[in-house]
Amino acid sequence: MLRTFLIAIAVVSTACAQETEKDSLKTDTLDSTHKFKFKQLIIPGALISYGVIGLGNDQLLSFNQQIRSEVNEDIDNKLTIDDFSQYLPAASVYGLNAIGIKGKHNFRDRTIIMGTSYLLMSATVMGLKSTIKEKRPDGTDYNSFPSGHTATAFAGAEFLWQEYKDVSVWYGISGYLVATGTGLFRIYNNKHWLTDVAAGAGIGILSTKVAYWINPWIQEKIFRSKEGNSVSSIAPFYNGKQLGIGFVRTF
Repeated sequence: MLRTFLIAIAVVSTACAQETEKDSLKTDTLDSTHKFKFKQLIIPGALISYGVIGLGNDQLLSFNQQIRSEVNEDIDNKLTIDDFSQYLPAASVYGLNAIGIKGKHNFRDRTIIMGTSYLLMSATVMGLKSTIKEKRPDGTDYNSFPSGHTATAFAGAEFLWQEYKDVSVWYGISGYLVATGTGLFRIYNNKHWLTDVAAGAGIGILSTKVAYWINPWIQEKIFRSKEGNSVSSIAPFYNGKQLGIGFVRTF
């Protein structure tokens, strides 16, 4: 049942990315990437709703416990790959650009988008963690809902999809597979319930979509250069426990 559900997350996540219309590679026009579409809320909304409902639904709570029991039977050693894989989809955007495979936006613009997404995602995740205080499956703390690692991974996967789906859909699909694997490892390592992972995935996807929608306003109001030769960028990070952000402006 766990494998089936995780495969379903991967499928719906890819479908969520594919629902966006084909965009232009130009960054100086308001293409469809930056336009709000209600249907883009459906899948991340469903994932978040599943997680939230699961906090108080007896059937979903029982399903969480069932999955935990199945996973604990198979655990020999914990794998910490999820501490690194959560960043891989977003890092891939910069890696692909570095080897000459250009995405939709230049370094400055995509960094602003990524930074906006991570800020939205981190604020949401940390706010919910501190408010809900759900106990982790391993009992280490009351910081389980939602999964920050999963949210980070899916925010990056949506970022990779948006930047490279016009080059090849397989870049975006691979990002979502890595993100799904990250969520799987969070469950495998007994750090999160399935509902935590589902909610984290939805928050991550939605944060990046919102970042693209509001990017034209941010570019106009915050990062516009009057001199025409200055560049600003933000580079946040979130590792599930700690949040940081760097701001760089060159003249």
